[in-house]
Amino acid sequence: MARHHEEIQRTIASIKAPLELHEDEDDDDFEDIDEDPDRFVILALLSHLAVRLRDKVPRGTHVKGSIPYDRAFTGKDIVSTIQSQIQRELLVNLGISTSDRRTALGVARSLQSQLFFYEVEWGGRQLSDGVEDVFMFLDDSEGMSAEVPEREELPTGVITVLTKCYSPSCMEGVPCYAYGCPRRASSVVEPRNQSHAPPSDSLSDTAEKPPVDRWTDTVDPNILRSFPPSEIRRQTVIRKVIEKEEQYVQDLDTIESLFIKRLRKNDPEVIPPDELDDFIDAVFGNVLDLRECNRRLLETMYVRQREQAPIIQVIGDIFLTAAVEFRLPYPNYVGHLPVAEKRMKDELEHNAEFRRFVELCARHPDSRRFDLRHFITRPSEHLQRYPVLLEAIFKDTTEGNPDAEFLQEAIQSIRKLSGVAHVRTFQSAMLRGPTAKLEWHDLVSAEVRESMSKHEVARQGQIFELIKGEMEYVKDLENIDLIFIQPLKAMNPPVLAREKLPQFIEDAFYNFAEIHRHHRRMLDRLHEIQREEHPVIHSITAAIFDAALNWRDAYMNFIPHYPIAAYRVDDEIANNLAFKTFVEQCTRHSESRKLDIKAFIYRPIPRLLRYDLLLKAIMTASPPDHEDKEAIPQVLEVIKSLGKDSEPGVVTAKQKVELWKYNSNLVFKPGEAVDMDLLDETRTLVHTGRLLRQPETGFEWNGWSELFVLLFDNYLVMTKTKDKGDGPIPLDLLTLANFTDPPQQRGTGILRGLRGGERHAEGGMPGPMPTANNTEPPIDSRTVFPCTVHHNGRLGGLYTLYAESAQARLEWQNKLEEALALRKAVTENNKVFEVETLSSDTFLVPSLQGASSAAWNQETVLTGKVTCSVPFSTADGMRLVAIGCSEGVWIGLRHDSKSMRRVLHLKLVTQCAMLEDFGIFLVLADKSLWAYHIEALVPSSPPRPNMSRAPQKLNNHKDVQFFSVGTLNGRTLLIYMKKKALDSVFHVLEPVVGKIAEKPKAPGTFGRSLFGSQRSDWFRPYREFFLPSEAFDLIFLKGKIAVLCTKGFEIMDLTDLKSVTIPQKDDPRHAPLAKRWETSRPLGMFRSSENEFLLCYDEFGIYVDRYGDPSRPTGLIEWEGTAERAACHPPYVLLFDTRFIEIRHIDTGRLAQIVHGTELRCIWDGRGGNAPQVATPGPNGWQESPSQEARVHAVMKAPELPRVPGSRSATAVAQQVVELVPTIPLFLPGSLSSPAASATYFAQGSSPPHSPRINPQRWR
Repeated sequence: MARHHEEIQRTIASIKAPLELHEDEDDDDFEDIDEDPDRFVILALLSHLAVRLRDKVPRGTHVKGSIPYDRAFTGKDIVSTIQSQIQRELLVNLGISTSDRRTALGVARSLQSQLFFYEVEWGGRQLSDGVEDVFMFLDDSEGMSAEVPEREELPTGVITVLTKCYSPSCMEGVPCYAYGCPRRASSVVEPRNQSHAPPSDSLSDTAEKPPVDRWTDTVDPNILRSFPPSEIRRQTVIRKVIEKEEQYVQDLDTIESLFIKRLRKNDPEVIPPDELDDFIDAVFGNVLDLRECNRRLLETMYVRQREQAPIIQVIGDIFLTAAVEFRLPYPNYVGHLPVAEKRMKDELEHNAEFRRFVELCARHPDSRRFDLRHFITRPSEHLQRYPVLLEAIFKDTTEGNPDAEFLQEAIQSIRKLSGVAHVRTFQSAMLRGPTAKLEWHDLVSAEVRESMSKHEVARQGQIFELIKGEMEYVKDLENIDLIFIQPLKAMNPPVLAREKLPQFIEDAFYNFAEIHRHHRRMLDRLHEIQREEHPVIHSITAAIFDAALNWRDAYMNFIPHYPIAAYRVDDEIANNLAFKTFVEQCTRHSESRKLDIKAFIYRPIPRLLRYDLLLKAIMTASPPDHEDKEAIPQVLEVIKSLGKDSEPGVVTAKQKVELWKYNSNLVFKPGEAVDMDLLDETRTLVHTGRLLRQPETGFEWNGWSELFVLLFDNYLVMTKTKDKGDGPIPLDLLTLANFTDPPQQRGTGILRGLRGGERHAEGGMPGPMPTANNTEPPIDSRTVFPCTVHHNGRLGGLYTLYAESAQARLEWQNKLEEALALRKAVTENNKVFEVETLSSDTFLVPSLQGASSAAWNQETVLTGKVTCSVPFSTADGMRLVAIGCSEGVWIGLRHDSKSMRRVLHLKLVTQCAMLEDFGIFLVLADKSLWAYHIEALVPSSPPRPNMSRAPQKLNNHKDVQFFSVGTLNGRTLLIYMKKKALDSVFHVLEPVVGKIAEKPKAPGTFGRSLFGSQRSDWFRPYREFFLPSEAFDLIFLKGKIAVLCTKGFEIMDLTDLKSVTIPQKDDPRHAPLAKRWETSRPLGMFRSSENEFLLCYDEFGIYVDRYGDPSRPTGLIEWEGTAERAACHPPYVLLFDTRFIEIRHIDTGRLAQIVHGTELRCIWDGRGGNAPQVATPGPNGWQESPSQEARVHAVMKAPELPRVPGSRSATAVAQQVVELVPTIPLFLPGSLSSPAASATYFAQGSSPPHSPRINPQRWR
């Protein structure tokens, strides 16, 4: 506080004492303080500012009235110097912008009123912030020393706006409590201790101008009479030019003060804050840059007027210099003007507050009743007036005046500048508004065109057409996002589902944004060339060549994708009414030119072809020695190669789209829908064509039917245009029967002639031609050529179709052979299961020739029909398999036929199972259920002495039809079924661990030890129930059991024996399917997902939910064959026909593989063995196979060996026992998965049992 008090005392003393700029202080109290002159200056005191002004104002030689003044300065110099001293204080304390010079102007006028400086001609005008007047200090008069003398008296006054608060706690940035604190409100300058009002808003940045008089009024009449009339007119025009420039600068100031600043400060807000900056940039552009350029021009004219008054000798050099400075800002502004007008128009139409704001501004005095549009177009109009005004000056300029040459050059420069501005306007408008109709000759003066040759005029017109077409193309690419993509994303409610919208945009518009970037870059380069070289462009080939090399990859991706994009749009329009309405609305968009969405998507392809025509036209019009003669052919070669290289991709895309269309348009008969997997990326359409089918009788009303036949790489499909054709035939089940039959004659239907058909000789059923050996039958429209194929499926047989020519039949034969060979190769490399042999020559049955032979003979043992099998492992780790036949049970090592040994001599073995946890082997032979300890069949090493080797019979009579073992609620259960009249009686047994491990008791009678005990003590009764229907099988579910019976699937809870039958045949909703359920036999029930099951019948399958109701709209899945057994190895279900195994994906029902064989049967379906328990699938179904171990065994007739001539016929036929082992997906380089992320894991030291399989799902 003491130091602050001392500073105040020093300040008061300095005010009263004479001015001493640098005076040493002798006071010891201030010896340790640095001598900083600024720290003693108080800006609120007018005297201190006066000293600072005298020290810092720039002095120089200025001319006024043709008289030079040394050490002089202008009013602008004074205001700028004062502003530099006080602007920080104003900004920090009061928030006044550093560009606001009104306070500095007020201080300068206060100093002028106290004669601190004077106007050199001692005019009485008030000081202005300009260069019109020249000032000097009294102390700087002519003949005085350059050193700054001391002055006895300084101007006095207090500038309250710069005073500090009397409160010691008042600091910058902290609110002050004092009512009179100058930080709280604006203050004023008080010269000579008198208060004055603050500068008014009418005091603009350009200061007040003196009243405008005519030039003749400013000149002495005597001098005026000495001038010729032309010079008087010339000076009058110059005066008018200056006046117009003053008004123009004032209008530019009005744009900032009346519109820009008010838009930013208006309350309430006119434009949302987040859009305000973009709006100001779009509407006003670089208008402030123009103002600075024209301010400098006006100041230069003021200086020239001051220097040469009253006669301005030269003014053309000023405008020539200004033309150079105008070169960048004016073309940018004028070129941007169409965009600004459109942005303003849109805002006026949609923003009522902005419309009201503009109306209020138009009524403001500063606007002179002009609206905003007048102000933003003012620079363009003013630029066009310069040549007219300068020509008026030039007209009255006398010959020999050096200003004439300057004026001519200035006129040409500004005209060229105006031409560049017009080109920029044309470029910025992007063919919107009136500029859309401009051509090259509209932007070039007639004088320039007449000076050019006809070929060059044509060449420039072609170049202009290419640039104009490129602008239209780029604008269309931008409109794709403006008209379609952004509205699609913003629509609420959406026209497409939110989760499907990104994929649709990707499919429909693909990489249009990438193409737009390339062409936008090329267009910018073309515009730059056009601006620099207008009106005569030398060449644009280099820019196009560079772009063509860069856009190649983008077009190589887009062109092949176009058919897919067009299909996605057509498909959505056909199936989505909301999207169709949206597309129709987009067609009416102001920017769409009434083009629909497909025209925009197709736009890049014709544009690419258009370059060929345009560049050839430019090359033709170019002079012989022009560089384009060599450069353009290189560009054309690049574009042509692009089209050629993209053709294969287009063909592939069209084929893919064709497949999609067939997938959408093929209609199946009710209940016969087949998923042909047409959307698979690898699917191909091999051939299509028209074939005929003859009527089954001669009374068919329509006569011969015409079929449109589709040959895919996996199915042959026969369709009709209006009616539903036959079901598709898998190529795995198709064979070619006969394509060599002689041609036949096509007959007509019984009423065909009455309906206006062709009239030919009478003939009903087709028959062979009379000359069967004639390879060239007479030309007859009714001659047809038979093609016979065989469908080896349940609903198949021989199909005879007829081609209309021998060439068509031959083509069909070749295409079918090609498709069958391709299908065989594909299925061989993409198997779902591999078939591996367990035994190939051990199990024999009598051949037809040796059917009467005895079971035992000298050469071999006939084992009888193989009926069952089960794999298991012993305690010492041996991996064995047990196979049951009509003559007993054989056990041996897996995959080793020679190790097979018969261990049980039982007749009519039909079923076997293994309870490994208990060491019990179960066998159903001749309707008796036996339990053996595995040690009795396969002794371990060393043998276990306490194990009983005698079997136990689990039923009393020969009445067991089948049994099933499984785990339910933690219990291992054995359930067998006995048939009693029409009922099925089930006995549920549970193994007793203690009894199984007991030491065997001493044998009793001979019969007991040989045939086993009459009552089993290894199992105890658990439950018993019956069903009043015939049962075929029993399946253990997660917490219940499912009994497969004539009524369907009986789901039962063993805890309370309550059951429910699914599907519900009596439900009226299921009436169309009930008849099929009643006449079909259930085979299996498998989980397809967490809450869904696939019910398998002998002819079809159906998906149901956990309540037994059908869960999918597709209805039934028709099997290709008649299944006798169904098995499941997730994620596949296997259906056994005697001729083939049909393997389908359990999630989709889609056919995955067919394994052919003879007399095929399933002998193990994964139950009752050592296969790992299958986990429950997730909500989305099975993702990958949970186990790579085999879960299914089958038996088939072994292929017969070729007979040796003269040898006896074989008396036995071998049965081949096989297991179906799932393949493993390959992890190819670049795939989405890796072994580390795979669900399949192999322990160290072991290798995968089979080669991995390529999974198509990984590539989608």
